[in-house]
Amino acid sequence: MAAELKVTETAIPGVYVIDLDLRPDPRGYFKENYQQEKLEALGLPHFEIKQNNISFNKDKGVTRGLHAEPWEKYVSVATGQIFGVWVDLRKGLTFGQTLIITITPEKAVFIPRGVANGYQTLEENTVYTYLVNDFWSADKKYQSVNAFDPALGIDWPIPKDKAIFSEKDSMNPMMSQISEMEF
Repeated sequence: MAAELKVTETAIPGVYVIDLDLRPDPRGYFKENYQQEKLEALGLPHFEIKQNNISFNKDKGVTRGLHAEPWEKYVSVATGQIFGVWVDLRKGLTFGQTLIITITPEKAVFIPRGVANGYQTLEENTVYTYLVNDFWSADKKYQSVNAFDPALGIDWPIPKDKAIFSEKDSMNPMMSQISEMEF
């Protein structure tokens, strides 16, 4: 049975949750992961895709982020599921606000510039995919915050001592060291 395509804005302005129309059958499933005309008609902001990235995560507990890149992102999973976390780093009333959503193939999330994005895989062989509206470059600077900062109050399903994360992400600053981002 197909689900209804739906776009809902969250408590963090500009962050939208998308309920996708997943059509399963005995072979697997089919979904339109991103269909601009339909999504914009339901309230998603206009989004010009420049690049599609895929992150394959072999193990359960892979933890990535939290990164606030200088572009918009449309994130989803092709297989598996993630514990998704977003933290608003933009100047304003919602600075520091956290949003947590479990993403399965039936869900996607749209993230504006200045909102830090991170996730933890809840299954082995999780394929995380994201569309962005700018080209990646090693020269681009972005803000990061430590995913395990107790000030964020994130109750990660897999604790830090069992999580798999990069040395670079472990060096991300704590929230108390972050300045509000302006655009």
